[in-house]
Amino acid sequence: MRPYFPPLRRAPAERNRQTLQNMPPSREQPAAAAADGGVEENVMAILDSFVGIKDSRDLHDDRAAFLEAVRSVCLAGDKPSTPTERMYDAVFQIFQSSSSLELTIASFHLLMELGKQYPRVYLTNSGSHPTIVIVKESWSPFLLGNNVASGELGRNTSRSDHLFDSLRFSLLTEAMVEASNDTGANNGLKHIENMVLFQYLVRTLEADFVPRHIAYKESLDWVIIRESVLSVLLGSRKLVFKMFVKNCISLLNQHQREVEDDISSKSASDLDSSLTFSLLEFEREALISVKKLFIMVINLDLIRKEADKLGLTSRADGLRNPILEVILEELTYNTIYLSPFLLAFTEWKWKLQIILLYFSRYQVKSAVRTRRSDNSQQDLTVESALSMFSTEASAKAMVKMMCPEVAQLLLAHAYQVCLSVDGDSSEANDAAKMMGASLLEISCKFVSAFQNLRKINTNIQISQFEKEALFTAATLTRKLQNE
Repeated sequence: MRPYFPPLRRAPAERNRQTLQNMPPSREQPAAAAADGGVEENVMAILDSFVGIKDSRDLHDDRAAFLEAVRSVCLAGDKPSTPTERMYDAVFQIFQSSSSLELTIASFHLLMELGKQYPRVYLTNSGSHPTIVIVKESWSPFLLGNNVASGELGRNTSRSDHLFDSLRFSLLTEAMVEASNDTGANNGLKHIENMVLFQYLVRTLEADFVPRHIAYKESLDWVIIRESVLSVLLGSRKLVFKMFVKNCISLLNQHQREVEDDISSKSASDLDSSLTFSLLEFEREALISVKKLFIMVINLDLIRKEADKLGLTSRADGLRNPILEVILEELTYNTIYLSPFLLAFTEWKWKLQIILLYFSRYQVKSAVRTRRSDNSQQDLTVESALSMFSTEASAKAMVKMMCPEVAQLLLAHAYQVCLSVDGDSSEANDAAKMMGASLLEISCKFVSAFQNLRKINTNIQISQFEKEALFTAATLTRKLQNE
């Protein structure tokens, strides 16, 4: 289902043309850019309107007309004009401070289209390898460090309060977590606005990181990644990384539960039907955004690990715990998060990696660990995890260390991943390494593991999801053995 976006109430076309015609051209610009100059000169009026000196209805109309004027000048026609920094600032402030879902969605779409038309980071084909182009003077919603991310060396700090540094980005996720537990109607609208804002910021991070990631694979130039907005954002001391990840896990779990129920946690009596429907759709979009963010950070950590091995990093690059370790720690000590997280986090490779890392906590690890050592459990596979429950004695030893219900849940999700990737030629190599055995062997050991857990505790509860996995494994075992 496509997300619901309320229709944008546009000013009449004649009014838009008259608005642009009445805007005086800038003396420094040619007559052909008169409309562009007019929009630029009227930006200050839009920015000043945030002090609240006009009637709200007039203010809404003015901002809607301004968004249309920017769209006409910067996106329409054969020769659109590049938006100025002040235009971007005005649109971004409308995005955050409109108190109108209509303007929030309109400014969101405008910013997304401007980002596609005028990308800050992109790849070009030159020779046999793609070349990365970084337009450092381009506008960014982020203002980080020594302006590495924004490229705005001369930005007026009084006009940059609406931009996001690491602390404000973290506070946004915190506000989203708090809002998810609030049932107020006014909060429902604000919660949607925050979710749309979060979605835009994650897409901005993605548009910056993905081409850098591709370029890094070709060049192994660590600087390209180190200067990414994502790297600078997470490397700031203003951001408490563990708390940030914890908030994101909470968002993932809350949104997953709400999407599963197919209704918002806010009752229909508190919100009108259109807002309730909008909230559900944006919950789904927020769920996707959190997963995208997690996967980007996982890839960033892998690149950092590789660069570290190659000796490309230094102390100046900082050091933080990899996100997989933080996720694992949170899921270990808050097992209530485990089931909704595994249901929501559908990217098979990293989902399986998290499960295997969970089991690896109960394997004997090397006592020697250096800064550049590979501390991952490379030998741990689905087959070896199942072997921990291969006999009644080994299963009894495992349940002394971990909750049997948790063990069943992890094994069922691991088996689900094995089923989903088996036979997929594009994932064959990675899947085979992580499975460690054929699907027949995995299926047999999966059934045996559940049998041994049940021998230890005949009253153990099995969820519907686990029952389905067990039935599939038993059926598939008989079928494959007959073949």
